[in-house]
Amino acid sequence: MRGAQQGSVSDLEALFRTHWPRAFRAAYLVAHDAAAAEDIAQESFLAAIRSLDRFDRRRPFGPWLHRIVVNRAIDWTRARRLRGEVELSDSVAAVAEPSEPDETLSALAHLPPEQRAVIVLRYLLELTPGEIADALDLPRGTVNSRLRRGLDALGEEL
Repeated sequence: MRGAQQGSVSDLEALFRTHWPRAFRAAYLVAHDAAAAEDIAQESFLAAIRSLDRFDRRRPFGPWLHRIVVNRAIDWTRARRLRGEVELSDSVAAVAEPSEPDETLSALAHLPPEQRAVIVLRYLLELTPGEIADALDLPRGTVNSRLRRGLDALGEEL
């Protein structure tokens, strides 16, 4: 991280290689659009790199980056909904792990983006509720509430 903050290209590349798969996956699982997820993840990395001088190295980079990614994906999803586009992509399972049933991903796509984001961060990216609260700058109670409502809605959908 120190090298990346000092502008080392090889250290920036290492950060990218390490965090790209999860950043893309988080964006995809919130946005449900592979092309948009790639754009969101790339823009998020650029925003993170531009802000590296303000990053506190005592904290982990991943949750900080995921906050940027998920917030941008939520914004993209809201804008898409406002434009009246179809929300669910036909290729929902394209980046899913084999253990994740298509029905679950389809049900996940029907959740509001705020609930979808916390479920993605908790169960697919394995962040704790406290880490999610920090990552999304939300009170922990809000995270728990969104998790509960999201899980209830998934249960009903499934």
